[in-house]
Amino acid sequence: MSGLVGLVGSGEYLPVLQDYERSLLEAGPSRRFVQIPTAAGRESSDRLDFWRERGREQALRIGAEQIFLPIYNRADAMREDLARQIDGAGLIYMSGGDPHYLAETLTGTPVYEAIYRNWQLGSSLAGCSAGAMAMGPDIPHFRKMKEVGDKGFEVVPHIRVIPHYNKFFKWIPDTAAQLFLKAPEGVHLLGIDEDTAIVSSDLINWKVFGVGAVHLLNGANPQKFHSESVIVTR
Repeated sequence: MSGLVGLVGSGEYLPVLQDYERSLLEAGPSRRFVQIPTAAGRESSDRLDFWRERGREQALRIGAEQIFLPIYNRADAMREDLARQIDGAGLIYMSGGDPHYLAETLTGTPVYEAIYRNWQLGSSLAGCSAGAMAMGPDIPHFRKMKEVGDKGFEVVPHIRVIPHYNKFFKWIPDTAAQLFLKAPEGVHLLGIDEDTAIVSSDLINWKVFGVGAVHLLNGANPQKFHSESVIVTR
């Protein structure tokens, strides 16, 4: 049976989401917290060190063993030794950066095969910001939202995530945002606020965590869900 899936608007490795990340970890088969920073792979070494340290701090807070995998490019993603370190993870977490780079770097590699296989075996799998966007059927280009974007991992083939939703659309009503934000037919469009996340065990029922809201932007009447609410996607 596959593990939990988490989609996060922002806030990976921060205290505001430590209970959320702990719940994902504890649902998996071990205390191993595998952190995959590939989406930030083209950032500076200082920024990559920053993410490693922030991940270490969160691992300490939630009683996890940090496994920070230095997978920054496709050559790294082809390494079998790095892929093996994903085996048996309690939580596999793809953090933020560039979602298009993340998907094109990992797709068809031993690292992604290990991610998917371990999720199927019960590891929790989460993505924050870029990581959440890449989990969908496609990754939109924000200047061409009406078009199908680059191919995603299709872990959640019926959901397109807009992360940092409250940051970019704070002053725009959801009904107006719909005119700009689109999704392919049959795909649910979810705007997830910063420091906010959703989790599901069946890819249909999603529980909301965090301090913000999740905005379901399909249909004539957009809906907004807060912490402890459940969003049903079919």
